[in-house]
Amino acid sequence: MAIAKTQTKKQDVEFNRNEDEMRLKISAVNQRLEKIHLGGGAAKIKKHQDKGKLTARDRINVLVDKNSKLIEIGAFAGYEMYEEHGGCPGGGVVVVIGYVSGRQCVIVANDATVKAGAWFPITGKKNLRAQEIAIENKLPIIYLVDSAGVYLPMQDEIFPDKEHFGRIFRNNAVMSSMGIVQIAAVMGSCVAGGAYLPIMSDEALIVNKTGSIFLAGSYLVKAAIGESIDNETLGGATTHCEISGVTDYKSEDDKDCLNTIRDLMNKLGKVEDAGFSREEPKEPKSKVEDIYGVFPMDRSKPYDSMEIIKRLVDESKFTEYKKGYGQTIICGTARIDGWAVGIVANNREIVKNKKGEMQFGGVIYSDSADKASRFIMNCNQKNIPLVFLQDVTGFMVGSKSEHGGIIKDGAKLVNAMSNSVVPKFTVILGNSYGAGNYAMCGKAYDPRLIVGWPTAQVAVMGGAQAAKVLLQIELASRKSKGEEITDQEEKDLYEKVKAKYDKQTTPEYAAARLWLDAIIDPLDTRQWISMGIEAANQAPANKPYNVGVIQT
Repeated sequence: MAIAKTQTKKQDVEFNRNEDEMRLKISAVNQRLEKIHLGGGAAKIKKHQDKGKLTARDRINVLVDKNSKLIEIGAFAGYEMYEEHGGCPGGGVVVVIGYVSGRQCVIVANDATVKAGAWFPITGKKNLRAQEIAIENKLPIIYLVDSAGVYLPMQDEIFPDKEHFGRIFRNNAVMSSMGIVQIAAVMGSCVAGGAYLPIMSDEALIVNKTGSIFLAGSYLVKAAIGESIDNETLGGATTHCEISGVTDYKSEDDKDCLNTIRDLMNKLGKVEDAGFSREEPKEPKSKVEDIYGVFPMDRSKPYDSMEIIKRLVDESKFTEYKKGYGQTIICGTARIDGWAVGIVANNREIVKNKKGEMQFGGVIYSDSADKASRFIMNCNQKNIPLVFLQDVTGFMVGSKSEHGGIIKDGAKLVNAMSNSVVPKFTVILGNSYGAGNYAMCGKAYDPRLIVGWPTAQVAVMGGAQAAKVLLQIELASRKSKGEEITDQEEKDLYEKVKAKYDKQTTPEYAAARLWLDAIIDPLDTRQWISMGIEAANQAPANKPYNVGVIQT
């Protein structure tokens, strides 16, 4: 265990500055979330409520167990996207992992205040992410349906492709074959292809007078076959519960419907667990709130990564693996909220290896890649979930690294991590650049959950570096054309490129596109990991760990 150093006056000032800036960042995230939570806005919410309907978030609040834990997936989905179409706050759908009648589950609720719950491209991506979480962890999934179907002006980006709207129904069928419980409640519109979702679920409920299911509404029926009929007679609750037999339960209002779902969830049988080790949860001995001050806002500054780890793990106990070897990655076992975990964290301190060579913090060297890959294999051998704490600028470059086989050792790490059969969870604390993002279990490598602190930056490289590279390319292009450029023009071009690139590295930009499941307060990190492992514990690995061919 690292021993806390005595704070100097200079360190105290820096600590306080870091703390203030982190709190400001968290406050900014929360202010954006407050606006996102309003969906289509106050007027749309009132119009929705005047129909006797609860909002998507109110439906979830009624459904989940009182005073239970809950985490929201993809709240930032669609953030600052589709502005030419009026925006799509939250992707027009609310997704949470919570507890219903004591059972952990995924809940997907259409937000009908956003374009009547219509599906934008990001809506489809977010729904698929919810189903992916349910499939990976074998969690029951509850759909609270209130949607006008595909957003027609963007139908080409949501309708026909493999990861588009139709994939939802394919997943319904696959989950059913896997024995994953699916319950759908039709609490508003359920139109066209979307009408298949509740009926491909195990059980379907419908709310009287407000819920409706049909392949084509009354206007389209009139145009297509000349039949005059109102929507309620065509596909309302009475029709589908008493005539067609499409739905299983008729509810008088939203609350009645949600209470019926709670009754259904109360009867679910127990599941086999994955056998992950858990003991009584204990708080860290190191003050958790000090993360705000320990973590530097200046992303170029080194810091002791162990000071972060000590504030995330139970009793601040951490058994470090190969401590003196491959020091730019820290590996070791601990417990988080009682769960046994294997932690792989970038070490941001500048260290000296056994050869007396200085190594930069946050950079992956050959020896650290070798250590991490061995540790990942050990955790798979012992059935211990993996937690990746990313603050990485990439792999070490240069002739010495290339001659030493950095590509081979990096490939070994990627191979070991990619083939892991124990669940993986990724938290991006700061930098997440280049191949370092991949090696430390970025989005492409199927972490069960991936979240970022407000300080997270996801990109091929930092804004300043990228701007310099792109500027050199632009200057070379102009020079080849015989064009002259002034110092001021060069400066303006650099600033323009950097500003654009900096925006694309923000956590909000990443979360809007679901590269991150959420932007979280660092103090919520333990809860996210704990609930993630609890979910994963319902899905035992169904294959042995096999890393395939590794170049040693």
